[in-house]
Amino acid sequence: MSGPIVIGSERSEAGLPAAMEILARGGSALDAVEAGLRRCEDNLDDHYVGTGGLPNAQGVVELDASLMVGSTRAFGAVGAVKAFPNPISIARAVLERLPQHSLLVGAGAELFAEENGFTRAELLTEESKKLFVSALQPSGESVEGEQTDAQAGDELYRQAALELVNRFAPHDGPWGTINILALDLSGELVVGVSTSGYPWKYPGRVGDSALPGAGNYADLRYGGAACTGRGELSMRALGARGIVADLARGLDPSAACLAMLADAATLPDDYRAELRCLALTPDGRHGAAASQSGSVYAVMTETSTEPELHPRSVL
Repeated sequence: MSGPIVIGSERSEAGLPAAMEILARGGSALDAVEAGLRRCEDNLDDHYVGTGGLPNAQGVVELDASLMVGSTRAFGAVGAVKAFPNPISIARAVLERLPQHSLLVGAGAELFAEENGFTRAELLTEESKKLFVSALQPSGESVEGEQTDAQAGDELYRQAALELVNRFAPHDGPWGTINILALDLSGELVVGVSTSGYPWKYPGRVGDSALPGAGNYADLRYGGAACTGRGELSMRALGARGIVADLARGLDPSAACLAMLADAATLPDDYRAELRCLALTPDGRHGAAASQSGSVYAVMTETSTEPELHPRSVL
């Protein structure tokens, strides 16, 4: 290993400098991932994580997040959390303060957050409320992606979402899940994910971001991986776990990511949309993949002055 490194999906640039500041002074990968994702969750210009995230079909913002530690494969996560702006920190509290469990959802996760001193806040901003309504109109952009071209499944999902919105009578009024993977000076590897999930989702829907092996996986023997985009596909393919399994077989990170996308592409899915992934090995090698060209991921080392954008391999 040449030194600490942190990588992230699109728009993780809002948090990577804070993560690298911790790593560069000898801090832990767990601290770095949490700090980086908190910055992303607090970024009001980002409408797929934290405060300002796009709401479900009832107009309520529900958040998912998870952390996984490579050396122990310990996992902490929360799903469908309302009114708490930093789910990544609640996920860490599950990891450290509730070791008999790995995942809390909904009211139980919110009760746990209250018991541990987390503060409630309004998550639906005026801008995300406007986007909630306007983005349901016909569009050539993807529903859940990084400014990617829409596929047939995006429009079908948008139509289904509009039916849900009409049924649930919602309140008046550059996106996607964020992954951060960090390797610290001690050699520990941690993967974290935070998201508000698919916009206009059925209330209570939990995506791959809160599920080990699907949206997030870390095994210090081989590496860590995380996914963004069409979470239901990643859940069915066990995307992140599949990438780490291929790292164990000797594939390089980009090849392992491409193999997962190729596997997911074989699954029938009327709502098919963009799925992306990235991976980091214990010796600091990294790579990422997408099914559309022009996508990138961000990297910082201790010599970086700002996040460096690298192209993803394309399936």
